[in-house]
Amino acid sequence: MSFRRLSLPLALILSAACARTQISSPMPVSQAAQVAATPVVPVADDPHQWLEDVEGEQALAWVRERNTRSLGTLQADPRYQRFYDNALTILEASDRIAFPAFRGTAIENFWRDATHVRGIWRTTTLASYRSANPAWTTILDVDSLAKAEGANWVYRGANCLPPADRRCLINLSDGGKDASVIREFDRETRTFVTGGFVFPESKGSVGWLDDNTVLVSRDFGPGTLTTSGYPFTTRVLSRGQRVEDAREVYRGTPSDVSAGVFALRDADGAVQAMIAFRGINFYDSEYSLVQSDWTRVSLPVPSRLSIRSLVSGQLVFSTESDWRGFTKGDLLAFDLAELKANPTGATPYRILHPGPRDAIQGTSSTRNRLIVSMTENVKGAVYSYQYAGNRNWSRVKLPLPDNSTLGIGSSSRLSDDLFFTASNYLTPNSLMLGNAAAATIEKVRSMPERFDASNLLVEQFEATSADGTKIPYFVTRPKTLVLDGNNPTVLYGYGGYQISLLPGYSPTLGKLWLEGGGVYVVANTRGGGEFGPSWHQAAQGQHRQRAHEDFIAVARDLIARKITSPRRLGIMGGSQGGLFMGVAMTQHPELFNAAVIQVPLFDMMRFHKLLAGASWIAEYGNPDIPEQRAWIMEYSPYQALAAGRKYPEAFIHTSTKDDRVHPGHARKAAARLEELGYPVLFYENTDGGHSAAANLRESARRAALEYTYLSRKLRDASPTP
Repeated sequence: MSFRRLSLPLALILSAACARTQISSPMPVSQAAQVAATPVVPVADDPHQWLEDVEGEQALAWVRERNTRSLGTLQADPRYQRFYDNALTILEASDRIAFPAFRGTAIENFWRDATHVRGIWRTTTLASYRSANPAWTTILDVDSLAKAEGANWVYRGANCLPPADRRCLINLSDGGKDASVIREFDRETRTFVTGGFVFPESKGSVGWLDDNTVLVSRDFGPGTLTTSGYPFTTRVLSRGQRVEDAREVYRGTPSDVSAGVFALRDADGAVQAMIAFRGINFYDSEYSLVQSDWTRVSLPVPSRLSIRSLVSGQLVFSTESDWRGFTKGDLLAFDLAELKANPTGATPYRILHPGPRDAIQGTSSTRNRLIVSMTENVKGAVYSYQYAGNRNWSRVKLPLPDNSTLGIGSSSRLSDDLFFTASNYLTPNSLMLGNAAAATIEKVRSMPERFDASNLLVEQFEATSADGTKIPYFVTRPKTLVLDGNNPTVLYGYGGYQISLLPGYSPTLGKLWLEGGGVYVVANTRGGGEFGPSWHQAAQGQHRQRAHEDFIAVARDLIARKITSPRRLGIMGGSQGGLFMGVAMTQHPELFNAAVIQVPLFDMMRFHKLLAGASWIAEYGNPDIPEQRAWIMEYSPYQALAAGRKYPEAFIHTSTKDDRVHPGHARKAAARLEELGYPVLFYENTDGGHSAAANLRESARRAALEYTYLSRKLRDASPTP
């Protein structure tokens, strides 16, 4: 059993999953701030604010007009169809790895292809999965369901009740939104349960307590959602009971990011404890232990933590602040029996203290082992820990591939088996089955090569940021690269929320960009998690400009090495990375000739008033507080846009169904550029949610549009003198 950060809904994290395409004397901070802070559009008088009306007819008419114009430009390029066909072939390939998930003694997988556009949830045995041709049985066909119900369903996963895992709560999203409808499903009969639990569309969660009881944290009507749009009350609902009659057992406050109650289960699926949390902001929470009568006792834990696993009776967590003699980034544990017996007096202990260039990237647990995935100077390693009693753990390093990004896949609660993935920029993903107790690894699958990497190599360099910090970055390039500044180059960045950008194989990037001689660069700036919480916190809040300076330092270093030049350099990023690109473009337009800005934040004076934006105040600051408004204003790209600047012609795209980052950010960015007389390409997918694509065909279209644009701007540009 493993847990993600449970103090918050992880609302903004798109990171590399959305787009993953991923100097020496930078502009002084004061000068960069002066450029970015020139407010041409008064914040209180925004002529484009009407574009924030997501489904408004006037706004949608504006969207349709820009879509027609942009698609007409990009799809008319002869490269577009080739890119689309190549991307779709890759995405729908039948020899892709069907990534597995343990479900009791079975293996499950969610699969989409040309026939199953919305996807099928299916199952097989472990023995069959390890064979060359697994025999799959369909549990739920989402395409058939959507057709039968006339709905635009996107499958968002199933929460099944252990240990039998027969009864499941299925999450179905309308068009890819974060909000979902939840319906009870019987895995054995493969039907929705007549008279079972059903919950209307909402953000939030529903968790099992037993066969007939669930914990519900959803929209219960007026006064039950936070200012961020997430629930802050939890009710206990019995089968057959009306939601309005369910007992409220926990309540946070409207100013919280979210609040709720979750159960800690052991490897046999039995509930061992229940914990209530209040997400005070995106990173800080209060935790309490829920007693059998639903009273609570505050827990002696840091406000910044991630609960990781319950294994061998030990509640494992990591701290993201210095606390009680421990250092931020440490992996710690409580003995759960001690914690329950004496909630206020239990003492934690340390399992792991990462080094200064190390970071915990993920954890999981099998029946008897704790599994920890690390980066050690941005290189992957995985360790298996065994609890030896008396607060002692032994560990062994698992024999996984070197010089790869290693991911922990699904783990079994019935054994010590679990799956791993390994990849790097040039090596296709491999899937391995390991046994954490025996420390053995067996390769089960390898994805075929999707592009010719024989003439490519990967190098790691460092750039020096404005304050002297060394910023690592990866360059994937042709071996025969001529250092003359004429190489089309895409620089990818994210720079926030402690999200690490680690080497990984991207078939579409390789086929559509690298195979044709393009260069791809990933900047590991501060704000990310490559070196743990300190690396993130160094660029948080009032220090946000450091991450921007890091990114610019990498761009300048690429130019100084003559890998590329401003004429040939483009940038790409999504979500927080879209904000990153907006800042780079407005602060240093002279460095770039292209900018792909995906589902971005852009108007940082209003981000906290739009959809889930209030939940991100802990990352950026609060524009309603004058001091914090001042430092946000230094970089907010919407307010920084001004006449007389040589901005690259940007390609900005978003989704009408994105209920996380408001599409108004992207719309207003394009409208403001148009108002100032700059050329801009804008595209808004009507489906897709925050990923801007609800199915494989939409993903292929998005990739084709992006790489057609990049080819037009960077490959077709005249050679640099």
